[in-house]
Amino acid sequence: MVTIEDVRRFAMTLPRTTEGLVGGRVKFYVGRIVYVSFSHDGTVMGFGFPKEERDWLVGGTPNKFMLPSASDMRYHWVLVRMVAIDQTEMRELVLDAWRMVVPKRVALAFTPRPSPGPPAGRAPKGGQPARRPR
Repeated sequence: MVTIEDVRRFAMTLPRTTEGLVGGRVKFYVGRIVYVSFSHDGTVMGFGFPKEERDWLVGGTPNKFMLPSASDMRYHWVLVRMVAIDQTEMRELVLDAWRMVVPKRVALAFTPRPSPGPPAGRAPKGGQPARRPR
């Protein structure tokens, strides 16, 4: 399961990101705009996402994604269950949410570091050779 600490480690590498604690909830900002927020217990992550694509995302995988509360439907926002995502998907969701709130020139100038994985040419723990995507 992805944790708040995993998200923190990645989000704080994104330019202009700051972290805050509001009402017991961890939130990540650019300026005054929140782009990622967590439930009190850390099991659900809210993130910036285009309103016009929300129904497609939630409808396609309702066991993973959820609509925000009725009062948050006016925002570009979606929720995800932390147990349902891996590190790679978390990084994609956070990066896309961040790109929605920073100036375009900042987003275009930023190149994320690749996600950590086994060194190239070496088998990961467990002795199975690494597979290349097809």
